[in-house]
Amino acid sequence: MKIAKKVDQLKPSGIRAFFDLVLNMKDVISLGVGEPDFVTPWGIREKAIYSIEQGYTSYTSNKGMAELRKAIVNFLYHRYGLNYHFDNETLITVGVSEGLDLAVRAILNPGDKVLIPEPCYVSYGPVVELAGGKPVFLKTDIKNEFKLSPKQIEKACTKGVKALMINYPCNPTGASYTKKELREIAKVVKKKNLIVISDEVYDELTYDFDHTPLSSFPGMKDYVIYLNGFSKGYAMTGFRLGWVCGPEKIIAGMTKIHQYTMLCAPIISQMAAVEALRSGLKDVQSMKKEYMRRRRFVVSRLNEIGLDCHMPQGAFYVFPSIKKTKQSSLNFAQDLLKKKKVALVPGVAFGPSVEGYIRISYASSFENLKEAMLRIEQYLAK
Repeated sequence: MKIAKKVDQLKPSGIRAFFDLVLNMKDVISLGVGEPDFVTPWGIREKAIYSIEQGYTSYTSNKGMAELRKAIVNFLYHRYGLNYHFDNETLITVGVSEGLDLAVRAILNPGDKVLIPEPCYVSYGPVVELAGGKPVFLKTDIKNEFKLSPKQIEKACTKGVKALMINYPCNPTGASYTKKELREIAKVVKKKNLIVISDEVYDELTYDFDHTPLSSFPGMKDYVIYLNGFSKGYAMTGFRLGWVCGPEKIIAGMTKIHQYTMLCAPIISQMAAVEALRSGLKDVQSMKKEYMRRRRFVVSRLNEIGLDCHMPQGAFYVFPSIKKTKQSSLNFAQDLLKKKKVALVPGVAFGPSVEGYIRISYASSFENLKEAMLRIEQYLAK
């Protein structure tokens, strides 16, 4: 029995394919999967438990609970000065991943092109292809801290380019954009009339300056599909809950697809998310403080043992160069796993132009990180 060509030709996730190997190994220190090592804060978990005890086990509106949508727009207004309407400019999704998929499918016609910075999260290219679009990858490198420049975006806006996909702080590099940098990008977006899919799920984990939503600049609300969620900052990965804010017409289109494919996000997760927005920020700040401590340690140790590593501005990843070893990133990752039982992600998982780098997640205990750095140092010495 044959499957669709575009599915048959789709490459499996470079991250998941590698970590299938890890599952059957013992005593491995895993610094690969992008998931907080913290348990969801108790107040949020308690709300989820209590909602079940109260009998909240039904469907919600396709758009999501009105209470949660109101809480989100209220949070965005007080935090960033953003004005979204809870009913026609907001949609609750099953994780940011669903929001991304819905956004791409809602805006693309067959053959439409989407600009994507590389390195990028592994799903960006495939979701565009599955929607019938064509991903156009724009290479970034350490010289510009793995950031897109306005000139680079403008130059790439050739015939057929409809959208720009941006993620900041970035998975895998930890790169983010200052308010000044975003303002210049916004000018190009308006000039070229692009739709921007802005994945800002790591916004709470921005370390060196304040996070600024791209849609907060004057007139940019009409150009931006703003994705965010609860997985990273609030350590709620298993709750699978995201949200999207954007222009009314686009949100309506996304909601139609959502109705036929996912129906609604789990009510228990939605009720927990209301509590997260109400009381969870203190816990977020506590986790952020610990991530910053780990970031400083890991970057310092990697440079000390001979792997050039810049200081990431957000998320919980470092992206060191392994070019000095003369190995491919895949060989380095496989050999390190085999000989020293440390799992990390080869750079090529995030795009073919990203050879010579590896991604290390510091969303792991400080003791694990110290031992992993020691093992990497021993591996390099041999």
